Amino acid sequence: MIIETIKRNHREINVVTSIDIADTFERRHDNVLKDIRELKCSDEFKLLNFEEISYRDSYGRNQKAYYITRDGFTLLSMGYGGDKAMRFKEAYIRQFNNMERLLHEKYIEREKGTAVRDLLTDALKMSAGNGRLQDHSYSAYTNSIYKAVFGMNAKQLRDHYGIDKLDCLRDCFSSEELTAVQSMESLVSGLVACGWSYDAIRDFIERNNTKRIA
Repeated sequence: MIIETIKRNHREINVVTSIDIADTFERRHDNVLKDIRELKCSDEFKLLNFEEISYRDSYGRNQKAYYITRDGFTLLSMGYGGDKAMRFKEAYIRQFNNMERLLHEKYIEREKGTAVRDLLTDALKMSAGNGRLQDHSYSAYTNSIYKAVFGMNAKQLRDHYGIDKLDCLRDCFSSEELTAVQSMESLVSGLVACGWSYDAIRDFIERNNTKRIA
């Protein structure tokens, strides 16, 4: 059983595919698709909880499948009976709940991270106003922080995650990684406010970082 996190309208949600449901409940995939089509739910509910996707089968043909939310899965699986099916349903629900908890924790870290980044940008602006900022932008400090935490700069991280400049890199980070980045940003903000140069800050965080993500 595999529950995935996807982005829909700039919001992350947890889903499972109709293919995985067919495999888990030992049903033919075309029968699962038929079950979805025949659900007695509103068009609005189906639109929100069943997203049509395509995939290539073992013969290289494009086939239809669905991303299904927790609510969609709950409604769909009502028709699957028996002790074995009940155990599978319970396992899916536990996984959904765990993934929702992780997403909530990540959301909280992202909210905290916004405030931390504001502190860093304010410190850099103040430093520039005092004539202490030596032509180093926010992105330069961010790259140094990423190098200290991940061992990669922003471009390397984007290549690692397979995203482009228009995508938000921090959406790829776990709660633990976001916390490590935010802790480093808080430290850098303090050092900038104390008048440290960019080179001194970069060297310091690279030598003394204890939050390196393996």
